[in-house]
Amino acid sequence: MYLRPAEKECLDRLTARLETTKSDVLRRGLEALERQISDPDHHPALRIIGIVSVADDPEVDAARDHDDVLADCEIASWRGPPPPHEGKPG
Repeated sequence: MYLRPAEKECLDRLTARLETTKSDVLRRGLEALERQISDPDHHPALRIIGIVSVADDPEVDAARDHDDVLADCEIASWRGPPPPHEGKPG
């Protein structure tokens, strides 16, 4: 797969920040994108315009705090399931 220099730098930064492999970053990115497309509860734009609940906290004002809401949604999307255990148990 070809990545432009800026995309490669982004992948390198995410790999370092998440302390994982490039493959894991790409897998998690694909999972997050699929969730956003298929599940409106995880789509940041729908949450902001009020079609879907933004937060459990009634103090959150998505219109006023839209940057924070989007950032929180994006960061939450990075937290995928833990990678499967490789190797033999025990």
